[in-house]
Amino acid sequence: MGGHYGVPLERSDYLKLDPHENSCTPETFTNWLAEHGDHRPLAVDLFSGAGGLSLGLKQAGWQVAAAVDADARALETHAANFPGLSLHLDLGNPEDRQRLVKLLQPASIDLVAGGPPCQPFSRAGRSKIRSLVQKHGRDPYDRRKELWVAYLDIVLALRPRAVLMENVPDMGLGDDFFVTRTIEDKLQQEGYVTQVRLVDAWAYGVPQHRKRLILLARNDTDRLEWPESVKKRTSLRDAIGDLPTIGEGETGGRALTYSEPGSLPTFAQQMREQASPGIVYDHMTRHVRSDDREIFEGMTSRTLYRDIPAHLRRYGTEHFKDKYKRLDWNDLSRTITAHIAKDGYGYIHPEQHRTLSVREAARIQTFPDWFRFAGVRSDAFRQIGNAVPPMLGQAAAEALRPLPAVVASNAPLRARWLDVRDDLTVWAEKQRDADAWFHFPGDEMGPVQAAVAAALSSSKIDGAALVNAMNLVKGEETLRRSTFAKLLDLAPTDRLVISLERLRPLVGRSVVWREPLAIPERVGFKGAETSLYRLLLGEDLLLVGQGQLRVAARVNGSKADRSNRLSDGRVDLARLIGAGEDAPLRMAGIRRLGMTVCRESEPYCTDCPLRPHCVQRANTF
Repeated sequence: MGGHYGVPLERSDYLKLDPHENSCTPETFTNWLAEHGDHRPLAVDLFSGAGGLSLGLKQAGWQVAAAVDADARALETHAANFPGLSLHLDLGNPEDRQRLVKLLQPASIDLVAGGPPCQPFSRAGRSKIRSLVQKHGRDPYDRRKELWVAYLDIVLALRPRAVLMENVPDMGLGDDFFVTRTIEDKLQQEGYVTQVRLVDAWAYGVPQHRKRLILLARNDTDRLEWPESVKKRTSLRDAIGDLPTIGEGETGGRALTYSEPGSLPTFAQQMREQASPGIVYDHMTRHVRSDDREIFEGMTSRTLYRDIPAHLRRYGTEHFKDKYKRLDWNDLSRTITAHIAKDGYGYIHPEQHRTLSVREAARIQTFPDWFRFAGVRSDAFRQIGNAVPPMLGQAAAEALRPLPAVVASNAPLRARWLDVRDDLTVWAEKQRDADAWFHFPGDEMGPVQAAVAAALSSSKIDGAALVNAMNLVKGEETLRRSTFAKLLDLAPTDRLVISLERLRPLVGRSVVWREPLAIPERVGFKGAETSLYRLLLGEDLLLVGQGQLRVAARVNGSKADRSNRLSDGRVDLARLIGAGEDAPLRMAGIRRLGMTVCRESEPYCTDCPLRPHCVQRANTF
């Protein structure tokens, strides 16, 4: 039956997988520990999915004692491929979390790993902004069920030696690294040394463009050293070029004949280790519509959707610029995501006129050929797309390997960044309590003061004029007409007058100041002005400007203020800011340092509170 899709609507057969011969149940877990718990250090994989991270941990030397997920199909896959526990739990439920911690009490858990799904934080609800919103009848967002909170709760309950968290970069970039900073700060307070990195998966052998956020923590040493990255990228040809051709009009199958070519690339050799000789499993794909086949036949790896003949397009070119993508033999694959379970148009085979097969997608994610996926074809694609590439997981885990007892430190560790933040906080408090109060969130800073400071920030104004202007509005809860007139008189340039004039609709109207979140939109603040306004009101955010990035890069000893500013630069900045109620104060402090002492050339290092921690200065002198 073709229907309007133009191809047979069919589901593949359901692959039922039996549990691993050394798997166990909660009831037999204690016995399992007695038989298997002393062979290698034990790990727990939270939000494990099918087990990509579990496999990476295994390859790095850990025994995964327990894996937890809420996806029944993924857990069936995990239970078939790994010994130990594969538990179906909702970790958003505190009772399930307590059950897990109690179950694991007999085990000596060395490492807790996982990739908690993280929704970016709503900006309405941080620090002082949160209290202002609550005063006016808005309910705070209840985060108790957020899964990153569950992850952190379990880590703190189990107190492992090491911690590994993996997620998409949007987890950090989408919410100013708020979740990551909060987790990292809490771990540091509990005696862990931490490291956050944005990692290109190809650097560790994964044959695709895939950037991931990795948080590592350990409490036995301050060394977190990743293995050396690869010197040559693994091309798509090296990754899947040895797999058998699927004939035109065919969709492959669960088990196809595999003939090893005369010269097998190193990557393919790794994928074939422990695989059944002469057989490749799950090399199956979808049927292709006749019009899609015509499109595929005319495509190269450089063809955009708009290049496809108009009569063959089913989607608008404005929103679907890369709806169809033929992969390139000599390049990396584009990122494999769970969306591949819905359609494979973004993953067209480099040569054959079809979309990728399950086995090809698994190879690109670095799952070896012996690894099977439970369920129907779409279940397998979804599990593969959601997984951590095992090779990336292995590389991250190797930075956390246990040290010999004679090398491991018995003394409590103190993360360097705690001292950095303490010194920055003290300095910022002193600045705020002196004449520079208007550069910092605090008791003197309300919506009126923040709005005037943000309006003045868009134009250059000398220090004395700025002090006079801000002192005019100090203590005011409403911008009065008389005060506004004096502000305009003080403005030294027409440009400043124009900037301040945007506040006129708010003058003398006390009611508008009771809705502080609406002020930037009411007056037409630009992005940077809005961010400064919210920061001055105590919102926990990263204020990303050249001066701030320069300070962060110098203290970190990086060059992220000149390249990768919006990714690695933000990571650098997040380390300095940390988390907690003083994070906005520190962010304002870094802004102030970038404006004054930490200049691009001839910085006044002697006046900088971060001088003892500055890696660039230490490397220069």
